[in-house]
Amino acid sequence: MGLILKLVLGIVFGTLIGLYMPEWFTQLLLTFKVLFGELLFFTIPLLILFFITSGIAGLPQNSGKLLGRTLVIAYLSTVLAGIAAYFIASLVVPLLNAGASQTNASADVLEPFLTVGLPPVFGIMTALVLAFIFGLGIAATQATQMKQLSDQGRDIIERLLAKVIIPLLPFYIAGVFAEMAHAGTVFQTLQTFGIVLLMAVALHWVYLSTMYVLAGLRQGRNPLGLLKNMVPAYFTALGTMSSAATIPVTLRCAKENQVNDDVANFVVPLCATTHLAGSTITIVSCALAVMYLHDALAIPSFFTVLPFIMMLGVVMLAAPGVPGGAVMSAVGLLGSMLGFGETAIALMIALYMAQDSFGTACNVTGDGAIALLVDERTNN
Repeated sequence: MGLILKLVLGIVFGTLIGLYMPEWFTQLLLTFKVLFGELLFFTIPLLILFFITSGIAGLPQNSGKLLGRTLVIAYLSTVLAGIAAYFIASLVVPLLNAGASQTNASADVLEPFLTVGLPPVFGIMTALVLAFIFGLGIAATQATQMKQLSDQGRDIIERLLAKVIIPLLPFYIAGVFAEMAHAGTVFQTLQTFGIVLLMAVALHWVYLSTMYVLAGLRQGRNPLGLLKNMVPAYFTALGTMSSAATIPVTLRCAKENQVNDDVANFVVPLCATTHLAGSTITIVSCALAVMYLHDALAIPSFFTVLPFIMMLGVVMLAAPGVPGGAVMSAVGLLGSMLGFGETAIALMIALYMAQDSFGTACNVTGDGAIALLVDERTNN
């Protein structure tokens, strides 16, 4: 919750700086935003490479049908959640403000005092393909040294995120909103984003209700009772903002729903890193809102967004166990597949981080439903 408060303060102070401070001060903050953005975009391909390689190589071996069923259900859940979010957001977002894309054309365009030019080592798709080649290769050949290298690379990038990038995000967001305030677009953006956040949280609960209705039907039990038993995991995730940190509570809740102990012990930790339906709902909803604001009210077609959603289900494997890890993993796809520029991505980060705890809570509660579905399938 402390990070969310800092992000809110960043938005507030950035807006005030853009509105009332001298132009040179806004440019100073803009310069930090640009330099930080270069570091962020340099880091993203490395995050995808090391985290997905480590995740694939670390999948349980010799788990047979249980592993396959869990991964298939987790992936389908994530993708279907993203598709549902697209259709609902594409109906709701255009209704928010008919004048959403109107900007202050007379405003001066500010330029940073300094840029470095820090290109990534390789592109997003290159990182993704390399991650699958090395991940599957390590799993097939049991290359322990390569596995250790990928794990150590993952730990280094995770430390960079936790110690540098995440703590500096509020200043980055402040720079974004200072720039928008100077251009005269900040208040309409905030209005749209507030409604989108409420919509995303509502979609989380619609998704969870649907998952537990399906699980209840499969198990022949009351869905409301199953969902009620997962409430401690939901509220724990609200506080920790980490699926991994919530695993012990999620396990206990799943077992209270009478999931077989062996199934729960396997499915819950695996889904903590492979099932991020709540995060996907938010990313898709927020992406449409940002595109609505920046692309003259144009909502992309379903077949434009579908490949992005399907790739998002894969890239979520790279989401590290730190606040905001899911959106950091998605940044590369937003740029390469949806054409997001730096300002649009910064808005995505701000919007996502504002509800990160709710997305995480949806993820872990959904893990309990997947455990019920896998348990039922295993017993057939």
